[in-house]
Amino acid sequence: MLQFSKFKVTLILAVLLAGLYTAMPNVFSAAHIANLPSWLPARTVSLGLDLQGGSHLLYEVDTAALVKGKLDAVEDEIRAAMREKKLGYTDLGVKGDRIAFKLRDLGAIEMAREALRKATTGMQLDIADDGNVSVYFGETELAEIKKHAVEQSIEIINKRIDQTGTKEPTIIRQGDDRIVVQVPGVSDPQRLKELIGKTAKMEFKMVDEVAESTGSAPPTSIQLPVIDKDGAPGQKLWIKKPVMVSGENLTDAQQAFEGGMPVVQFKFDSVGARKFGDATKANIGKRFAIVLDNQIISAPVIRDAILGGSGIISGNFTTESARDLSILLRAGALPAPLTVLEERTVGADLGADSIEAGKRACLIAIAFIAVAMVVLYGLFGLFANAAMILNGVLMLGFLSAIGATLTFPGIAGMVLTLGMAVDANVLILERVREEMRHGRSPVNAMEAGYREAQATIFDANVTHAISTMFLFAFGSGPIKGFAITLLIGIVSSVFTAVVVTRLMTSIWLRRARPKALPL
Repeated sequence: MLQFSKFKVTLILAVLLAGLYTAMPNVFSAAHIANLPSWLPARTVSLGLDLQGGSHLLYEVDTAALVKGKLDAVEDEIRAAMREKKLGYTDLGVKGDRIAFKLRDLGAIEMAREALRKATTGMQLDIADDGNVSVYFGETELAEIKKHAVEQSIEIINKRIDQTGTKEPTIIRQGDDRIVVQVPGVSDPQRLKELIGKTAKMEFKMVDEVAESTGSAPPTSIQLPVIDKDGAPGQKLWIKKPVMVSGENLTDAQQAFEGGMPVVQFKFDSVGARKFGDATKANIGKRFAIVLDNQIISAPVIRDAILGGSGIISGNFTTESARDLSILLRAGALPAPLTVLEERTVGADLGADSIEAGKRACLIAIAFIAVAMVVLYGLFGLFANAAMILNGVLMLGFLSAIGATLTFPGIAGMVLTLGMAVDANVLILERVREEMRHGRSPVNAMEAGYREAQATIFDANVTHAISTMFLFAFGSGPIKGFAITLLIGIVSSVFTAVVVTRLMTSIWLRRARPKALPL
């Protein structure tokens, strides 16, 4: 029967009111939203890059630099392993895509192989009969390193942008070693590049005091520049290569002020706290350097052992640079440098034109559909039109509630959904006409129409929903924008076309008690 219990009626009205409530802010401008009462929602639909403008960047992950860094680290391990076993060698260094050196004692080849096995785990080790040693990554290992570097870079870029409060950035892989970054609402790509492009590899190392006094240093030390007050590299200090503690052990970093000057407070995990405490305890009175991307932020003297696992990075910071550094440290270091291949700013004017075009398309589509439904089905066409408008409200409300991003393809999805919204009503009403031709009463004909058409409607929409879910799962950017609006529209159209129109029809039948249906 076309009867509804009070509970069902209340539930239907609650859903419609919730949709209207969440969709309401979208009809106001930003200035008006700020003046709305606090009990009204303030969240509007987030607009994508193609609608509100923003920044588009194409990065290339410098995997060659990543491999070079890994080879440098292995070189230090090889040097330590050879020294531990007291094996002589000459000309140790990174040469191209491999580490090469020559053994002095040809009789110690097997001993060298055993000593190097642990230091070169995951790498190819070749030792020739003449004592020449070559250590390198195989093709499989290189491919895995590059793949992991791109995946990790995408994750870290996402974290960095998220911490700025930017909504719905698009960060996707392109090809083997490229990353597309699209950030709606950000019109300054330079600011974005400074935040994304820094590797942010933080290391705590000891200053080589002997090299500083003599001017020469062993292979285990390196000269790095100190950042001056203008943010440019200044004088250089000799720094020991071994790392006291790395940024991987940081658990938190926050901007703060000390003596009125911006600083960055940091905190280590338990492992980092122990390493930092042991290192500072053993080197009281000596200097250590805080190194960021091979540049020294500061090089303070260790006055006392720092055992609490936390500290302060002071330097020539501005409020903004201290905030950016804390964001970079919290998000983690990029595994490899990023090179900008393409950058452009998308103007908001293009987005405004797209929105207006979308509005016009929606209004024209709704107008034509509404006229056709009234001409074909009379009063029940009006019910279908009311359900179609409610469907649009529910879609807008749900997009606002979940914070989904509306793109120009998403607008196309909305227009398509509104056009499809009346399909269910067409199926139902045609079925009702068929039942009337068989001599059924108005109530029985309407009940049979909804009952018999319902299975077909659900089957058709389930298949649409499944294909749309695959679009959302495997698509990216505009494809996701189209899929999310289409998926929301499918669900809301089934609700409005089947449930809401059935409620309206039930109310009309009870009040009018017609002897024949106006179809």
